[in-house]
Amino acid sequence: MSNKLYVGNLSFNTTQNDLQDAFAAHGTVIEANLMMDRETSRPRGFGFVTMSTAEEAEKAIAALNGRDMDGRALTVNVARPREERTGGGGRREYGGGGRNRY
Repeated sequence: MSNKLYVGNLSFNTTQNDLQDAFAAHGTVIEANLMMDRETSRPRGFGFVTMSTAEEAEKAIAALNGRDMDGRALTVNVARPREERTGGGGRREYGGGGRNRY
């Protein structure tokens, strides 16, 4: 099992220190990151916490998954590797939408 955890359903009022403190009660926190929106610099409602061992990560999941924090029930599980993005978003290369010009 990995020792990096995904933490979801966070309140937008939760700070990185709040996140670290909640997990520190269950083991040594190596890193706590609250994901922020690039454009608004506001929290996105999720983050990642790295515990020092897989056993501590397991203990934190058992203790915190579903627990109320700032009025929200946390989702805590093992973080999955980030998936590569292919295509998608951005501009479309065709001229669809709008009126016919013919």
